[in-house]
Amino acid sequence: MAEFTRQRGKRQEDSGLGSVLDLLLANARLVLGVSGAAVLAVATLAVKRLIDRATSPRDEGDPKAEQKTLEESWQDLALIKATPKPPKKQRREDLSEPLLSPAQPPAPGEARKPKVCSAPPETPRVESSPLCCLTLQEKLLLHYSSQLAVPEVQASLAPQLARSICAQLQNFLRSKCPELPFGSLFLSGPLLDGLGALAADHVNLMLPVVLDAALWSLIPGEDTVVRNPQYWMIKRTDLEYFPRGRSPWDRFIVGRYLSSNALNETLRKMLVASINWPAIGSLLGCVIHPVMASQELKLEVKHDQVELSITLFPVVEMEDKVLLAAPPEGLVENLWLESFYRAEVSKVKELDAGDSGARQHCLRILNGICKSHPALHKLSGSPLTHVVLHLSATSSDWAEESLADRFQQVLEELVSYLEEGVLPSYFNHKINLFCELLEEEIDEMGFMLYRAISEPELLLKEK
Repeated sequence: MAEFTRQRGKRQEDSGLGSVLDLLLANARLVLGVSGAAVLAVATLAVKRLIDRATSPRDEGDPKAEQKTLEESWQDLALIKATPKPPKKQRREDLSEPLLSPAQPPAPGEARKPKVCSAPPETPRVESSPLCCLTLQEKLLLHYSSQLAVPEVQASLAPQLARSICAQLQNFLRSKCPELPFGSLFLSGPLLDGLGALAADHVNLMLPVVLDAALWSLIPGEDTVVRNPQYWMIKRTDLEYFPRGRSPWDRFIVGRYLSSNALNETLRKMLVASINWPAIGSLLGCVIHPVMASQELKLEVKHDQVELSITLFPVVEMEDKVLLAAPPEGLVENLWLESFYRAEVSKVKELDAGDSGARQHCLRILNGICKSHPALHKLSGSPLTHVVLHLSATSSDWAEESLADRFQQVLEELVSYLEEGVLPSYFNHKINLFCELLEEEIDEMGFMLYRAISEPELLLKEK
């Protein structure tokens, strides 16, 4: 009982000392800055260890215990000694004493010591503060500024290259396929819209396919062979009155439906065999070549200052739907994927403009984490945006001061959606954005995010 009382009293003393040290370190960060507070924290920790060791009972007569205590004391003293000290300022003790005293001749019999020119002192290296000294809010803002900033040269050069390639491709299509009414090509993607760019390394190139609404109609995704509400079919109508050949796109019909696969294959042949990419690359000061192995229509661009990937997407806009020629893997070749990207970007920016919110900051951080994490990369993009939009309907405080709270809340929401295996689209609740994930992938993501709810630092560590 006496031993328990003594230990309890010691814990209370330690708790009081810990409170004082915490208060000291918290104020030190405000006065000294992050790096100064980190230095003070190291020295304070070492001193506290020495005090604890001095006040703790010793094992008399045990040479191993005494040796261990001695070694630990030396380690702590070495820790204090290794702590950088602030440079001392030279000051005058007596105002009557001159700042620089004249050189005094050596005393008789005293040998003059040779002067040694010492090397200028090295500038002390400022080490980054440990993450444990920062709040979650500070860690997120530090991660945002240090990890997600795109170099200015790349941020300006990549879109410039993409626009030049876009203009060259547009001219080629108009001269090669004048009978096909393609619209004006335009760029899209996080690099331009600012919701998730980690680097200036990818741009989407959208190629509008202009259809006559009188000759084509949309078949809802629920009525397609895959029974997926996110995929649509585009049906050729009134063939009895308007026979094949009336529409320039009839050459891509398979079973009375406009085939996204057939259109992609035609464009792929043009990209690979018909366009003189070496000449275009020489004109633009870069090297361009199409990617043969990819199912997507993709170009690789290498410049001295940036490497860029460009993906070409034929796109149809009908009945307020935006459909991409991106069919699912398999034998089905007539399906068109409904894209909500434009609506996502517009809605997030609209909400942020309405309440000066930090949704875009939060999404950039989340997209950056998921894109670089091997277990979470399939969550980047639309799924994260839809979670933030769902959360915005119930959580109104999205000020920058609440970034850490909203970040942690998004993690909790993601875990709950992964537990159910269903993430409904914000714009169409029939669509499950997790429908193409494997059960093993869902389990791995859920486990990782469940741990991150209590330890968000797990996601902010460098990969």
